[in-house]
Amino acid sequence: MSVLIHEAQQRVVIPHPVLIGAGLAVAFSIVAAAIGGSHTQPPPARLLASRTLSFTDASDGAVLVADAATGAPVARLAPGTNGFVRGTLRALAHEGGHAAHAAAVHPFVLSSYADGRLTLDDPTDGQRLDLEAFGSLNTAAFAALLTPESGEGMGGKAGEGAGK
Repeated sequence: MSVLIHEAQQRVVIPHPVLIGAGLAVAFSIVAAAIGGSHTQPPPARLLASRTLSFTDASDGAVLVADAATGAPVARLAPGTNGFVRGTLRALAHEGGHAAHAAAVHPFVLSSYADGRLTLDDPTDGQRLDLEAFGSLNTAAFAALLTPESGEGMGGKAGEGAGK
């Protein structure tokens, strides 16, 4: 006796309200992404001042800051001071792969904008830090380096808190 075995065809039935809901969710996601992606960035603020600076370690532990374009001294950051400036430079140099070249002079671009932003850029790898995000005292430590006569005035308290 031969037995015919018919394989039962199994159909998965998805209720129509579930399909409609899933379709609406996909449509909503596409529309939301399209609307969200259409926002334009505000125009960049006007550049007020910019200075390319080089930072080198002195044998006594100080950091010597110079105008990279002219080589003119800008400031001497005394040992044990300006922790935020030192830490920021160390982090940028490490992230940019410059840690192995610690003795080499590596320039950074410090810029001030009309909207109050102060940025530090690493031109070799395109990294940018918005310094105002770290508070007014830390921002002031870098802002002082934009003025032509920063001189020895960087041995004080500005920016010490973040690095200690």
